[in-house]
Amino acid sequence: MSDNKVLEGMKIPEHVAIIMDGNGRWAKKRMLPRNMGHVQGAKTVEQICEDADSVGIKYLTVYAFSTENWSRPEKEVNAIMKLLRNYLKDCIKRANSNNMKVRVIGERSRLSEDIREKIEELEEASKNNTGLNFTIALNYGSKDEITRAVKRLAKDCVDGTADVDKIDEAMISGYLDTAGIPDPDLLIRTSGEERLSNYLLWQLAYAEFYFTDVLWPDFNKDELIKAIEKYNGRDRRYGGVNEE
Repeated sequence: MSDNKVLEGMKIPEHVAIIMDGNGRWAKKRMLPRNMGHVQGAKTVEQICEDADSVGIKYLTVYAFSTENWSRPEKEVNAIMKLLRNYLKDCIKRANSNNMKVRVIGERSRLSEDIREKIEELEEASKNNTGLNFTIALNYGSKDEITRAVKRLAKDCVDGTADVDKIDEAMISGYLDTAGIPDPDLLIRTSGEERLSNYLLWQLAYAEFYFTDVLWPDFNKDELIKAIEKYNGRDRRYGGVNEE
């Protein structure tokens, strides 16, 4: 039976968000340098993009590097940034060959100029693609995102381009990094950790959570299908009650 056959009749989440955890532990288990875990993790990202598209997921958002990750050892941070440069260098060709629209969220000013330029080039080159909407959270922290959004909204209110009396959830969402992207239906976190780690706090308000002990480099299409199956067993009421 094909993988997609298993999903027949199931509701496919429109938007899946992933906290990719366990690269370092994956490498340690194999007595490899931590950076090798990140290398393998990047390969898993590429494959999961294809898998998500093949099962009908429309939006995929991954947590690549948080605002807190700068506190890691300098050697590891430098290795991650080098890996990111290599990933971005190849991503335009990959995105266009897979008809994938790529977007990066997060605070970019701390990133090196060459990385910022590659991000802009990638977003511009893939903006008209109509397949999977792939979002990379890079130097991203939800509290930082909300703080930046509040500052912009407050400035617009002072300038008269926004009306404080008309502020509602939709307006606030429009000031977030994820403006124009539907909120996630399903959050997946790998490696056995069960916390949000400052990820999409506003957007995940009514998402279903799926935690797995599988380390991110070992996550594959079978594991993605398991998460979707679990998602289909949830009763999403959004605070209401389903009448029998």
